[in-house]
Amino acid sequence: QVQLVESGGGLVQAGGSLRLSCAASGRLLNIIDMGWYRQAPGNKRTGVALITRNDTTHYVESVKGRFILSRDGAKNTVYLQMNNVKPEDTAVYYCYAREGVNSYWGQGTQVTVSS
Repeated sequence: QVQLVESGGGLVQAGGSLRLSCAASGRLLNIIDMGWYRQAPGNKRTGVALITRNDTTHYVESVKGRFILSRDGAKNTVYLQMNNVKPEDTAVYYCYAREGVNSYWGQGTQVTVSS
């Protein structure tokens, strides 16, 4: 089992910055990748960014150049630095971790970007 606890959501003005954190605990040795999804009202949950076990990062096109995903291995925490945010970034952001054939999710954190 892997437990994920997110923090850092909130209200931010367009053009501003916000940093989300996701602390992982439990069975971490076989984690393949971790990252973030988001879900806006009425929409499906979609991928935002992921980081592999060898620290390769991937981003959805809409956040490239604005969001940065990083990991602190010592703290078992991943961070999503969100810069130059836009109203369309408003969503509930979910941390996930893929461990073997299993996927785990955090409880979600709301990010609201005002115009």
